[in-house]
Amino acid sequence: MTVPFPFRNSYANLPERFFVSVAPREVPAPRILKLNRPLAAELGLDTQALDSVQGAEILAGMRAPEGAASIALAYAGHQFGHFVPQLGDGRALLLGEVVDVHGRRRDLQLKGSGPTPFSRGADGRAALGPVLREYVVSEAMNALGVPTTRALAAVLTGETVVRETLLPGAVLTRVAASHIRVGTFQFFAARRDEEGVRALADYAIERHYPDAANAPNPYRAFLDAVAAAQADLVSRWLLLGFIHGVMNTDNTAISGETIDYGPCAFMDHYDPMAVFSSIDRQGRYAYANQPAIVQWNLARLAECLLPLLDDDQEKAVASANEALAPVLPRINGNYRAGLRAKLGLATEQDGDGDLAHDLLDVMAANRADFTLLFRGLADAAADPAADEAVRTLFADPAAFDGWAKRWRARLAQEPNVAGEARRAAMRRVSPAFIPRNHRVEAMIRAAVDRQDFAPFEQLLAILARPFDDQPEHAEFMAPPQEEERVLQTFCGT
Repeated sequence: MTVPFPFRNSYANLPERFFVSVAPREVPAPRILKLNRPLAAELGLDTQALDSVQGAEILAGMRAPEGAASIALAYAGHQFGHFVPQLGDGRALLLGEVVDVHGRRRDLQLKGSGPTPFSRGADGRAALGPVLREYVVSEAMNALGVPTTRALAAVLTGETVVRETLLPGAVLTRVAASHIRVGTFQFFAARRDEEGVRALADYAIERHYPDAANAPNPYRAFLDAVAAAQADLVSRWLLLGFIHGVMNTDNTAISGETIDYGPCAFMDHYDPMAVFSSIDRQGRYAYANQPAIVQWNLARLAECLLPLLDDDQEKAVASANEALAPVLPRINGNYRAGLRAKLGLATEQDGDGDLAHDLLDVMAANRADFTLLFRGLADAAADPAADEAVRTLFADPAAFDGWAKRWRARLAQEPNVAGEARRAAMRRVSPAFIPRNHRVEAMIRAAVDRQDFAPFEQLLAILARPFDDQPEHAEFMAPPQEEERVLQTFCGT
């Protein structure tokens, strides 16, 4: 059976130094574990043809479909603050680009498909656990309304991957608006390749921010647009208690999508300095540090663009600083507005910020669960009898009472919004279900240790409806018991 891909590749038309071609490699026994059929249809792919033996071979990276680009992209990056001038796709392969049913250009990339010239001695493969983690969390983020890469398929390769132990090998097919990163610009800037930076910027403008092409200075408009997209993205993370875990510049996408779900995690109890990533030993990418880090990453992009911003170095630096200045205020403004919505406040008044942050302080001091707290407030806003369920989330339930009195007084000042309407509005911004770390870990253990994929399928189905009650799955709302807590998450490499 032929598997048609309507490729319309453009990145492969850039100069050869932007990527390297990679030949397919054999794997013992490719088998599709999960095919995201709704996403495949959205991409204009033939799901019946894709879900076949030949489809499994393509998605495992052992057969290149007609018209495939089959390239590994070059990029550099700051990793935990240290610059590495050459990284690149060491275990990923860009199959090509398709234009979906909405007219959007989307990359199809295989992650874990084997070594490339950028592998730096690594095996280029992926183990099953990280593939399932990225599939589940990226699809959950999409359901939560967060810009993100998507998961098209998870494929078992039939080979063994050597990490701390022997693990089953797998490949993730990732879908992205593109795979252009801040680190892609750094790759060319580090080589003083101004022509390469310009060609990449022109391509990124055309692909992602076409309105910038008509601005007086298209490159400044491009920097403004990327900065706004990243600021909005990080704001959404904060309002869900999400911690990316490895916010290196090579994991900062120009498109404004969340990319690379290695040691990511969602907070259970609220802790502004929460860190889960096993490789973030200094807490650089802690929950509360993410706004400052994204501004730092954007500053690295601005440095790459300086020659394009102005021929005069001093004016170029001033322009870059102007573009970066609104980043933190934009994040803070989005965050304040998001917290107001979570508290049921449709209008803005003096003191709202203090009310929200006082709640966060009480939550931190009493280890209150971030997700359940805000979900519970929606019920309490409609019916004070629901306060008791919220109080039980605090180590000292009485700690909630003083704040709740202030909150109810503020709710009383809201015009024409009350009862079920307020509850519904609050529920639309406060999910009942997130990919809790212990649930993700249990799903991975079932798949890896027992070849039981039922928990994977169940978790996917529940997380596809994060704002619905789903009383039959109420246990998936609950935070972990002490013995279930996941203290560290790990990078798949």
